[in-house]
Amino acid sequence: MPDQQRLLDIIDRFSTTSVALIGDLVLDRFILGTPKRISREAPVIILRHEGQRDVPGGAANALANMAALGLRVTALGALGDDEPGAALRAALAESGVNTNELIVVPGFRTPTKVRILGGGASSLKHQVARYDIEDELPDDGGWFNRLLERLPTIRDCSALAISDYGYGCVEPGIVEILRQVVGSDVWITLDSRYRIGEFVGVDGATPNLEELEAAVGRRLRGDDEVAAAASELRTSLGARFLLATRGNRGMTLAGDNGNVAHMPVFGSDEVADVTGAGDTVLAVLTAALASGATTLEGAQLANIAAGLVVMKLGTATVTADELRMALTGTHS
Repeated sequence: MPDQQRLLDIIDRFSTTSVALIGDLVLDRFILGTPKRISREAPVIILRHEGQRDVPGGAANALANMAALGLRVTALGALGDDEPGAALRAALAESGVNTNELIVVPGFRTPTKVRILGGGASSLKHQVARYDIEDELPDDGGWFNRLLERLPTIRDCSALAISDYGYGCVEPGIVEILRQVVGSDVWITLDSRYRIGEFVGVDGATPNLEELEAAVGRRLRGDDEVAAAASELRTSLGARFLLATRGNRGMTLAGDNGNVAHMPVFGSDEVADVTGAGDTVLAVLTAALASGATTLEGAQLANIAAGLVVMKLGTATVTADELRMALTGTHS
């Protein structure tokens, strides 16, 4: 267990630390309603519309988490020239993220996950339906060159995160390009949903158990099998560490010194909502490494943050104060 005061000191340095993130930006849109009656047209509930809430999702959720920690955050990514794109840019700016380097791609529909929630006026609302808008960025059109032109803005960051949700903003070859820009001393971390094993050259990655199993091509049962798979993937990536998130089983950290650490889940294993928890892990881990943490210290803070965020409904963030209170035992 890392020293508590060390972890508190790392959190205190967040406010003077600069980080950047490049990846697939997503808008999470929640449409809220109150049940009205069963439709005569079909066996479905009719909701009376109450409101709408737009929050950053995907890579944008990781950005919002970084900003909530008090970091200076630069975002690199692409938005469509559409209403969801404008809404996402506004939500990021409101959270404190520097959106000046985001590019707009004409004709591209901003990836949007629309959740329809229903419930009584005085009760929790539950998801009754969802639909996704999932365009992929075009192979041509010059948007990628415009993105590359913005890379000099991240030269002074202390760590850089890559968030790959499969919408085309980042390809495995981006690692070498980013390394040339930020140098060898800057941490590059990765969260990739479908192809984590292709991003060779990152310093660390944060797969969940399903992603780790897909990467090594086998089911994993128990701590020993997870540890072996995490070490195997870390070696194939040429990474310094790999942090596997395992839901209510906590996390497993495999380092380049051959050591493996299993961390039990922080707080309760009865979760409220896992939406975006992986984004929080990437954000807090990257923030900690940028602020001078060891990989074990960064993993410990990420584990605490994950335990906090899954107790919140919907796409959510964790603040530096919440981490402090959790560490000192003063959290509610």
